[in-house]
Amino acid sequence: MNFDFNEDQLAIQVAIRKICEQFGDDYWRQRDTDGQFPEEFVKAITDGGWLGIAMPVEYGGAGLGITEAAILAHSIARSGAGMSGASAIHMNLFGPNPIVVFGTEEQKERFLPALIQGNDRACFGVTEPDAGLNTTRLSTRATREGDHYLINGRKMWTSTAQTANKILIIARTTAFEDCVNPTDGLTLFYTKLDRERVEVRLIEKMGRKAVDSNALFIDDLIVPVENRIGAEGDGWKCLLHGLNPERILISSEAVGLGQIALEKAANYARERVVFDRTIGRNQAIQHPLAVNWMELEAAHLMTFKAASLYDAEKSCGAEANSAKYLAAEAAFKACQRAVLTHGGMGYAKEYHVERYLREIMIPMIAPISQELIKSFIGERVLGQEKSY
Repeated sequence: MNFDFNEDQLAIQVAIRKICEQFGDDYWRQRDTDGQFPEEFVKAITDGGWLGIAMPVEYGGAGLGITEAAILAHSIARSGAGMSGASAIHMNLFGPNPIVVFGTEEQKERFLPALIQGNDRACFGVTEPDAGLNTTRLSTRATREGDHYLINGRKMWTSTAQTANKILIIARTTAFEDCVNPTDGLTLFYTKLDRERVEVRLIEKMGRKAVDSNALFIDDLIVPVENRIGAEGDGWKCLLHGLNPERILISSEAVGLGQIALEKAANYARERVVFDRTIGRNQAIQHPLAVNWMELEAAHLMTFKAASLYDAEKSCGAEANSAKYLAAEAAFKACQRAVLTHGGMGYAKEYHVERYLREIMIPMIAPISQELIKSFIGERVLGQEKSY
């Protein structure tokens, strides 16, 4: 058992850090203020060839695994870019995975190079306002009419849809009541985000202003049959090849965000003098920071255990979900403690930690709730009866 990254993986860390050094705290604070998408940052990542880190070499990718993608995502968040930086490229890292696994050779040649080169930007249409985490109850319908489908319905919390030109979307092709299993009858598509057929409505939110979240209203979106990923009705199976990587990536991002928050808190505790002594000498300050470090390290290990299992094509559902849970909890505590360690200045934008606290709420909520993860572990790992 080796807990160290190899030389190539360490080289990825170094390369990403060098890129991130060009985009310091002030850049991300400004994006958080003006809400502009970080196009310059995404261009720098794209120009470095990093968008295709986990995509096949034959389509222009690096041919590496989710482990390397997680290292990339962690390094971005850890730099201080937080969820704003990581989320700007997040979809391109895990989203195309169902295309890689289930797409035809023609689809891979048609879709993947443009994503890897940054010529296409994709968004992910899964969540719906009335279904929430109960994905089997999606009501968006795709009806086949000859050589195409017509999709109608709504999607919620679709990130980057303001600037995306493509969408990976799941819809019902068979009514729920006509299916033997709840996961049957769902079909996955990767297609053009036609704004004449899809209204994209911005959702104002608590944090990560630079990376938009949206409500989508879909009215007769025309999707050619050749843009269907996998067989009709196999959408749930296809989607799973994106869900576990997504959990792993958001875990690595949460850990990175927690670590930069902890670093800023520790630095402040060493420098801030109150009652003629640095506040870090006080155990009430020092001990919680020590616990933050331990919890973040443990979450980091679970994240990369899950990634290594996925890359080895082994079952990793329990580990990926656990990593997301542990990382979100540890990072939330670290971000909260960073604000408290700074005292009143923790509430000031000048010190950045208030932004981290707002952004860490994303991994606490998405892409799956902490409560549902506990139910999953209780049922699937511990053999308890289903609780929901």
